[in-house]
Amino acid sequence: QVQLVESGGGLVQAGGSLRLSCVASGRTFSIYSMGWFRQAPGKEREFVAALTRTDAKESYGDSVKGRFSISSDSTKNTVFLQMSSLQPEDTAGYVCAARLRGSRGSTWDASSYNYWGKGTQVTVSS
Repeated sequence: QVQLVESGGGLVQAGGSLRLSCVASGRTFSIYSMGWFRQAPGKEREFVAALTRTDAKESYGDSVKGRFSISSDSTKNTVFLQMSSLQPEDTAGYVCAARLRGSRGSTWDASSYNYWGKGTQVTVSS
């Protein structure tokens, strides 16, 4: 089992920045990658970013490229999502996810991920 706990959400004005954190615990050695998804009311879940643990490969959704950055700490059990130039359309619940070694599917497909956090709300005011 892997547990994921997010933090760092909040209210920010358009153009501002926020940094989200996700701490993984439990059988973290089994994690292949960690990522972020978001979902706004009435919209489908959207891939935001992901980071592999072995080679630190970064992946981003098209809507956040150049504005968001994913990284991890030295233990690789905490993943950060640095969000800059935030816009009202970035308002959503942001959820951390972990993908286990051997999991099939694409990086941007939510069904490829095995564990999910409870999420943290990000609200961007205009």
